[in-house]
Amino acid sequence: MDQANTFILVAAALVTASILASAFASRAGTPLLLVFLLLGMLAGEDGPGGIQFDDIETAYLIGSVALGIILFDGGMRTRADSVASGVWPGVTLATAGVIITALLVSGFAKLVFGFNWLQGLLLGAIVGSTDAAAVFSLLNARGLALKRRVSATLEIESGSNDPMAVFLTIVLVDALAAGKSALDWLVLWQLAQQLVIGAALGYAGGLIMVRLINRLDLAPALYPLLAAALALLIFGAAATTGGSGYLAIYIAGLIVGNREVRSSQNILRVHDGLAWLAQIGMFLVLGLLVTPSELMPLAASALLTAAVLIFLARPLAVVACLAPFRFPWREQAYIGWVGLRGAVPIILGIFPLMAGIEDARLFFNVAFFVVLVSLLVQGWTVAAAARVMRLEIPPESTPIRRFDLDIRGHWDFELLCYDVADDSPALQHGVRALPLPDQTSIAAVVRGERLEKPDDLLHERPSVGDRIKLGGVALVVREMKEGRISKVGLKFR
Repeated sequence: MDQANTFILVAAALVTASILASAFASRAGTPLLLVFLLLGMLAGEDGPGGIQFDDIETAYLIGSVALGIILFDGGMRTRADSVASGVWPGVTLATAGVIITALLVSGFAKLVFGFNWLQGLLLGAIVGSTDAAAVFSLLNARGLALKRRVSATLEIESGSNDPMAVFLTIVLVDALAAGKSALDWLVLWQLAQQLVIGAALGYAGGLIMVRLINRLDLAPALYPLLAAALALLIFGAAATTGGSGYLAIYIAGLIVGNREVRSSQNILRVHDGLAWLAQIGMFLVLGLLVTPSELMPLAASALLTAAVLIFLARPLAVVACLAPFRFPWREQAYIGWVGLRGAVPIILGIFPLMAGIEDARLFFNVAFFVVLVSLLVQGWTVAAAARVMRLEIPPESTPIRRFDLDIRGHWDFELLCYDVADDSPALQHGVRALPLPDQTSIAAVVRGERLEKPDDLLHERPSVGDRIKLGGVALVVREMKEGRISKVGLKFR
């Protein structure tokens, strides 16, 4: 009983500290995932917290579930029309890019750590993929608006490259555990199986989710829970039938996020919170799992490995993969720089520990060190690099609040709220004369503490700071799409 109470106290304290620390970290531009990771290390056995945690299987389970939740949330927030231009570049980076990166890192690892060919390739596979949690978190947290093809390529790559990294890691760990010195051609069949089953179950599962959610009459609070449960069901079904659970749950998120779904904004809001909780929990646990004192003897060699990955392997892989797609050099350079490593390499570093192969702890510690360096060096400069490369674009107007009206058969009706900015073209029009899309109308204007009806304002112009229900102005919108309001001439803060 006392142990359970202590666990609740410590877990709640760590999550609370992570949330509070994130408020200060955001102001300083510190990558939030780095904050969560460092808090876990401080709470661990070498830190002031002194918590001894070495349960590898529990850490793997928590990491896998958390990553699945993050990928599902990222998929739901990825608009199909915006990623079309980045599908093939992103998929190429997610497959060939991981292999090229792994090969380049493996050659260096053989020289520095004295690994054989398979061991070097295993280290390259562990650190070879970018991390969806890191990329989604940093791009969203910094409020970056990038050129569409660049943003789409990064989102598709980070959301779909985990299957390749997981596949390579498992194959290499199994080969080393069996005492093999080379791989056979059977691995290509296994790879195809992982990708095909994962994609098929993700697509079919996503369509079933949409139909099921739209047909059921549930309490509003149950729709987000149903979506989470079904997403993890798809993840588990794909993984247990020989497919990639990570690919399946990401594709399911894409399907759900790009269909008309009942209580969609409620689902998105709850899953945003779940994704944050997953990131906090995952990085805290991974921070607890590492022993910082074991990293110090590896500091020089691990730092060199990180440098080779960041400044050589990743850029060369990007250039090779994007050459057929004619990306300008600035876009290639930025995509190469935003090859953020996060939880995935650390989770993959657990695989050798679970298999008990030679130098298993070395793989884990090097992967952890590489992630720290990546978050410190790359994570801190994501926004600055976009400005230097002149790839940042003005953000589109987005609502500060949006609410589903949940009218049966018309789940695309929403109430949106916007704040009127001081440079908004809306200031030049009367409230009733604002150029709005079809099927859109103003519900109210919030002025100070007062709620004004549009009919009462007649031709009066909105003022700076007005909240139109739909932001300075409030609107009910049918078939609302991101950016649609700004495209008809309205500009809100």
